[in-house]
Amino acid sequence: MASWLRFEHEGRTRIGTLEGGTVHLHDGDLFAGPRPTGEAVPLAAVRLLTPCTPSKLVGLVNNFREAAAKASLPFPAEPLWFLKAPSSYLAPGAAIRLPAQDVGKVIYEGELGVVIGREARDVPEAEADAFIFGYTCVNDVTALDLIGRDPQYAQWSRAKSFDTFGPFGPVVATGLDPDRLTVKTLVKGKVRQEYPVSDAVFGPRQLVAHLSRQMTLLPGDVIACGTSVGIGVLRSGLIVEVVIEGIGALANTVSGPEGTP
Repeated sequence: MASWLRFEHEGRTRIGTLEGGTVHLHDGDLFAGPRPTGEAVPLAAVRLLTPCTPSKLVGLVNNFREAAAKASLPFPAEPLWFLKAPSSYLAPGAAIRLPAQDVGKVIYEGELGVVIGREARDVPEAEADAFIFGYTCVNDVTALDLIGRDPQYAQWSRAKSFDTFGPFGPVVATGLDPDRLTVKTLVKGKVRQEYPVSDAVFGPRQLVAHLSRQMTLLPGDVIACGTSVGIGVLRSGLIVEVVIEGIGALANTVSGPEGTP
């Protein structure tokens, strides 16, 4: 097991593994045999970035049984997905900015993220683990009211893709069994979401198999597995944390449009 970081240190973008409060630096490509340099620096000496740079973040809709039952929705027969714009990605510790325009409610959605480790196309479910590099925390921030604002067209990608609406991190953790993980979302330190990944209609391996039959998944791509009950509205000044044991805590503050509390 390893926890991989991407960060800035002394003006350079680097990668490394986190052990306690120490970062062990590596050279090379995270997904192509990175090499340890023998250097180590304190975590406090680096500025965290998103742990990878996905070509796409694929999000799931209505993928948890408890949430579907609460909303009186049928379980989907196949994964229902959308794409989140790369310009929405946000590093751990950075501020989620609420849009200046009137978009209605903006909500948090704590989720497990699957990070692809090698090019995946038409992957059988039984072989999916060989294409998964590891797992991360995702906050799928959403302008909820925008989705159905225009009755002619459901605006999923628009509602999900505002700048700063795609926080993920703080690490990519390897060697985890996703079916044993629990996702928690805390707002101002209070637990608002707590649900097992095993409640998913389509688990991480199934998602890799299904999605790779529709699009080529590239190293570093992230699949956000969807969320469950307990989503809530974001307001300026809040601190939101998505916590998954074995991965860590993705914490972001919420600010107004100009970056002010």
